[in-house]
Amino acid sequence: MSSDYGNHYHQVHHHHHHSDTEVLGTEKVAHSGPLSGSLNKRVGRKSARFNVSGSSSSKDDGYVEVTLDIGDDSVAVHSLKAANGGGLHDDPELTLLAKGLEKKSTVGSSMARNASAKIRQVGHELKRLTSFSKKPARFDRTKSAAAHALKGLKFISKTDGGHGWAAVEKKFDEISASNNGVLPRSQFGECIGMESKEFAGQLFDALARKRNLLCDSIDKAHLKEFWDQISNQSFDARLQTFFDMVDRDADGRITEEEVKVIISLSASANKLSNIQKQAEEYAALIMEELDPDNLGYIMINNLEMLLLEGPEQSVRGESQNLSQMLSNKLKPTYEQNPVSRFYRDTMYFLLDNWQRVWVMALWIGAMCGLFTYKYIEYRRREDVFKVMGHCVCFAKGAAETLKMNMALILLPVCRNTITWLRNKTKLGAVVPFDDNLNFHKVIAVGISIGVGIHGISHLACDFPRLLHATPDEYEPMEKYFGEQAKSYWHFVKHIEGVTGIVMVVLMSIAFTLAMPWFRRGRMDLPKPLNKLTGFNAFWYSHHLFVIVYTLLIVHGIDLFLTKKWYKKTTWMYLAIPVFLYFCERLTRLLRSSIKDVTIQKVAVYPGNVLALHMSRPHGFRYKSGQYMFVNCAAVSPFEWHPFSITSAPGDDYLSVHIRTLGDWTRQLRTVFSEVCQQPTNGKSGLLRADCVQGNNNPNFPRVLIDGPYGAPAQDYKKYEVVLLVGLGIGATPMISIVKDIVNNIRSMADEEEQVSDALHDKTSSPPDSKRKDNFKTKRAYFYWVTREQGSFDWFKGIMNEVAEIDRHHVIELHNYCTSVYEEGDARSALITMLQSLNHAKNGVDVVSGTRVKSHFAKPNWRNVYKHIAMNHNTRVGVFYCGAPGLTKELRQLASEFSHKTSTKFDFHKENF
Repeated sequence: MSSDYGNHYHQVHHHHHHSDTEVLGTEKVAHSGPLSGSLNKRVGRKSARFNVSGSSSSKDDGYVEVTLDIGDDSVAVHSLKAANGGGLHDDPELTLLAKGLEKKSTVGSSMARNASAKIRQVGHELKRLTSFSKKPARFDRTKSAAAHALKGLKFISKTDGGHGWAAVEKKFDEISASNNGVLPRSQFGECIGMESKEFAGQLFDALARKRNLLCDSIDKAHLKEFWDQISNQSFDARLQTFFDMVDRDADGRITEEEVKVIISLSASANKLSNIQKQAEEYAALIMEELDPDNLGYIMINNLEMLLLEGPEQSVRGESQNLSQMLSNKLKPTYEQNPVSRFYRDTMYFLLDNWQRVWVMALWIGAMCGLFTYKYIEYRRREDVFKVMGHCVCFAKGAAETLKMNMALILLPVCRNTITWLRNKTKLGAVVPFDDNLNFHKVIAVGISIGVGIHGISHLACDFPRLLHATPDEYEPMEKYFGEQAKSYWHFVKHIEGVTGIVMVVLMSIAFTLAMPWFRRGRMDLPKPLNKLTGFNAFWYSHHLFVIVYTLLIVHGIDLFLTKKWYKKTTWMYLAIPVFLYFCERLTRLLRSSIKDVTIQKVAVYPGNVLALHMSRPHGFRYKSGQYMFVNCAAVSPFEWHPFSITSAPGDDYLSVHIRTLGDWTRQLRTVFSEVCQQPTNGKSGLLRADCVQGNNNPNFPRVLIDGPYGAPAQDYKKYEVVLLVGLGIGATPMISIVKDIVNNIRSMADEEEQVSDALHDKTSSPPDSKRKDNFKTKRAYFYWVTREQGSFDWFKGIMNEVAEIDRHHVIELHNYCTSVYEEGDARSALITMLQSLNHAKNGVDVVSGTRVKSHFAKPNWRNVYKHIAMNHNTRVGVFYCGAPGLTKELRQLASEFSHKTSTKFDFHKENF
């Protein structure tokens, strides 16, 4: 039967007035009275009237009279007419019904022995076929929350009718040129721009079935027909196309097996391996919901109902007006006057970055001041300036800035000092400690510029002038350089020349390997040069600065033009910063050796993530959002790597989640995987090892930790409202914050209970409420965006804990899986249906496996900020950890909403 019947559906109504009822399984088919004639004859003709309309407007309008010819091995339709005397030509729907009955009414010889069974089957077919002939009651799509998200059922992203066809036609010409002018089924997805080949193949089959095409290739004319149907903007047309895809045998019904196939296909297209494994279970769930009468199939209207029925999420009344006003206020405005535009942009910039601005202004002012001071000093030395000119002034001015910068560059990496200043002083209000590594890089740029000016001025200007000076001109220089040199080599081989060149070479190596494309392993170099990429190369090359600082002190002692010791100031600049940095490294070494930890649990999760749970050393105090360094001698005794602490301060253990991104993390995962096994008793992880009381515990490698160290996210308690954003493994510091909030919620609930008990018991005193006073956060929004479904296993426990404990909805959790096509795409439509059903019935999300319902594709960050601005008229802390690509957008939105609304957003990014 053609699937076109699926467009028409109406429930058969039961008429009980003067009628009998034939029982058909769980169905009831009503007819007006007993069949006329005897049933014990070999061949006979029987008639019955069936109620198919459910209308009570007229006595006979709601009935259809069916006359059957009953034989030994068949039951056939003799005639079909309206009970009021009308013929088939008066009602096209009866014509459709008759054709269907002619196809379906014949039964096998085994049924001939029981005429009533035949009649019941015909009644069943009558009920089903009349359901096709009656148009269904339309759902009110405008009131459905899912209508907006699923209104497109898009098969192609960014499809725009004819405009899109031009690109498809061009691609067809390219592919068909090597395929005898036709497009093979295997390349259909490539031609129309659909990434999933399997899904594209099923779409091809559905479109071909609709046109009775039995070939594996099509020409351009058929492709144009396919494209017109795919790009049709009508929801009904797209719903029918989707139905045809699922209805693989084109009989107008969808069976459980067909649902299972399309679930597997959708899961594969969206990279949801867990759903793919449970396709049979989820197919049964859908059938249970949409086929309550156990017919064994579902119809197109069932799909429409599932797509369009959803919880109301629309904004109404004052909130809707506020949303509209906010949208109008946020529309970009163009200032015609360039002076006014420059002034406005400058003021916005200063408001957002005043801490950075004053620090950079102070640093640039110091550099300019030192350069100018030294330049003027040598400009006034007539004997030197007469021979060497402005070159020596530039060289000495740059050298003075180099001394300062070589001292300053150590301070941003003194992490213990910065953490102490952040936690114990008020300097954090005016000094941007969060930008310590950025300032470290800025100073490195200043050093590079200084080295360039200093070296070029000496090598390309000063030394040639000395070589080419006349004896009379050179005479004042003899007390500094000795006899006039005959070759350039005279200056290079001197201790100043040698130390200077070696320092430039070593710094060039360290600076080059610290570049992002080297440090992050983006350079694809052949062996053995590939060892120059990655974190290890960056780490070890940076230790070349031990030699650089030693040579710098030597370089600053044996100077050509400065003989008095108190004017040799290099060691004066470096003394305090070098001593401070030496104490910093010594503290790390001693603290890590004293704070021994015991591994309690190891788990390897999908996405190459290793979770380590370890004992918490005595006196190890930290804040949520902070990080610590981890060392494993089994991998490398010298390497220390920073990782966010994912446990909360209230936990009695420490935990970190480490993603395999480089050589060290890959080796660490390997050494711990060797002691792990497949999890049992429903425990999480691909591999797992737990330390329990007894003698059969795994032999874990020794791990040392150093920390904790301050990070931007630790300041979240300063804000009543926080927006936490984590990309992939960047969710780790945010998870600690979420756990800390949950612990505080639990503690505050316990305190309230104790206060209540104390009020009833006058002999006891109420508990201390310091926790409540220090805990300002009243609302938290957590957005976790990840590419892989398996990533949700990392923090499944905390997600479920939040859903269970947070009864006052302090924390709003949003999980986004970007491997799933956006809501409204046909490739994710069935996943969306399944998600709604499973969450409503079992309270578990099919994507994340938690109680938190997942979203698909990427968040609309503007809408996220807008939602928070509408609900909170206060200062909001925005904390982000993840890939740098999103930093700019989140920071710009924070700035825009801060300037144009009464809600102020403070943006912070994790930089370690």
